[in-house]
Amino acid sequence: QVQLVEFGGGLVQAGGSLRLSCAASGRTFSSYGMGWFRQAPGKEREFVAAIYWSGGSTYYADTVKGRFLISKDNAKDTVYLQMNSLKPEDTAVYYCAARFGVHTTFPDDFGFWGQGTQVTVSS
Repeated sequence: QVQLVEFGGGLVQAGGSLRLSCAASGRTFSSYGMGWFRQAPGKEREFVAAIYWSGGSTYYADTVKGRFLISKDNAKDTVYLQMNSLKPEDTAVYYCAARFGVHTTFPDDFGFWGQGTQVTVSS
């Protein structure tokens, strides 16, 4: 089993920055992929970014590329999402997720989820 806990959401003005953290516990993470997803009211959950523990490869949705940065701290089993130049359309509940296997952007392919943290960007 894997337990994931997110931290760092909040309210920020457009153009501002936030950093989300996802602390993982349970099984070892050498072969995990860790992803961030978000879900706005009335919309489907969508892929934001992912990082893979073994090689450190990263992937981003086109909507956040160049503004968001995903990183990891192996010693702390923690994944971060640095969000810069935030826009009102980034407002959503952000979820951390984990999976074994190759990269995918489909939420259903991730078997472990955190509880989510709200990010609100005001205009």
